[in-house]
Amino acid sequence: MHTVTPAGSQPARSDERGSSPGGKSPVTAGTRVAVAGATGYTGQELLRLLGRHPAVTVTAATSSGTSGTALRRLPALARIWDGEIVPLSTDGLAGMADLIFLALPDKAAAEIAPSLVDAGVRVIDLSGAFRLRDETARARWYPETHAVPTGVAYGLTELDRTNVRAARLVANPGCYPTASLLALAPLVAAGLLLADADIIVDAKSGVSGAGKTPTERTHFSECHGNLSAYGVFNHRHAAEIEQGLRGSANLTFTPHLVPLDRGLMATIYVRVAPGTTEAALGDLYEGAYRNETFVRLTGGAMPEIKQVAHTNFCDIGWRVDPSGRAILVSVIDNLLKGASGQAVQNMNVMLGLDDRTGLL
Repeated sequence: MHTVTPAGSQPARSDERGSSPGGKSPVTAGTRVAVAGATGYTGQELLRLLGRHPAVTVTAATSSGTSGTALRRLPALARIWDGEIVPLSTDGLAGMADLIFLALPDKAAAEIAPSLVDAGVRVIDLSGAFRLRDETARARWYPETHAVPTGVAYGLTELDRTNVRAARLVANPGCYPTASLLALAPLVAAGLLLADADIIVDAKSGVSGAGKTPTERTHFSECHGNLSAYGVFNHRHAAEIEQGLRGSANLTFTPHLVPLDRGLMATIYVRVAPGTTEAALGDLYEGAYRNETFVRLTGGAMPEIKQVAHTNFCDIGWRVDPSGRAILVSVIDNLLKGASGQAVQNMNVMLGLDDRTGLL
């Protein structure tokens, strides 16, 4: 019988977690970081995390736009970071920090990121502008992205740590792909999914995933007490999930909006070889994530959103029947592990720090 990682515990970690590129000593306190787009939900979460991070100094935070005067401080973050949020200035951004987080719309990130990389600044981009490697798929879903810098890594930290460590630009994954791929990737890597079998991802996310700009769909009166599907056969995160599946199966992805402020659950239906046991899947997951603090395995006890809200954890549970039908459930906080928390985790890897720094 395999042993799952109980909620709240931390697996043993290998020495690699604290190592830095090229064997150099980890970067110490004082690394300059900036947040472009600090007024949105993910930008504010970034400031909250970075403001208390022991190894970095926040030197600048900007809005998402270039017009207007300096904005007021963010009262909710006053005890952590009391600097002003200033209008975005593309000319001066490169000189503000050694590493810059872009919490900007896709078009703005696509325009700004290449010049920052050319100027020698390391970038973590929370938009979707650089997530897709296939040029045709990128042209369909992110037509504003005309140039992709060299040294781009897809920042699903647990699955691409080596490339993240050396990257000049990290494309932070979307929230739905994060939850889905962390559950599916070990099965794909092990070849356990039946050939040509469907993968069905039934995913539900809190309303903060739609961003801070108010719309009729996200108005309290519209979403409270309601559940709605959206982006059916037409959501860009499907292409991102398919990219991570390496073309191994047919994907059907349907996202839903639930009346929560934060949190995301992906219920995933797959087929594995008949006779595959839950214990065998448990052994597979434990092998994949033994040294990963932020992935917790619950086995047959299906995880819930409340267990991960306001944390950087991804909790994964699974059940299998004798015919080979398997149900995987993966839950994250869409603003943290699905966005800002994972961005800080990627920063830690890029700077040669322990993943957990500033996140626990």
